[in-house]
Amino acid sequence: MTAMAHPEPGGCCWIDLAAADAGSAAAFYSGLFGWEVSAGRLAGGDLLRLEHRGRPLGSIYQLDRRQLEAGAPSHWTPYIAVDCLEQAILQAEELGGRVLVRCFEAPGQVRVGLVMDPVGALIGLWEPAARARQEDHVP
Repeated sequence: MTAMAHPEPGGCCWIDLAAADAGSAAAFYSGLFGWEVSAGRLAGGDLLRLEHRGRPLGSIYQLDRRQLEAGAPSHWTPYIAVDCLEQAILQAEELGGRVLVRCFEAPGQVRVGLVMDPVGALIGLWEPAARARQEDHVP
């Protein structure tokens, strides 16, 4: 999950596709946009990394059987860069959002949260690991 080197806060920096058929989705987007696809792992799960012209773009992962049986559709989640994940989570709650994932960390890479906005859309919040380390060590 390595996004652009220094994503600008407020800008889109990563996209994830939770897919009913990850392989078919990868073939489609690779063919449509020329995205490069490579296998990867994160937190014990398999995913397909997406790059465009050598730059990290996002990932595709397979919806699990339980999600598919429950009728979960394939869906994209965009991630927006934030300066401080905790502050962004609190602000999202104050604005009527519902926190689904408060903090998930890909060690040495990123800390992310997942919020449902007041109209039901999902948005990911992305704090680069370098920014998180700097804030953790501020006296």
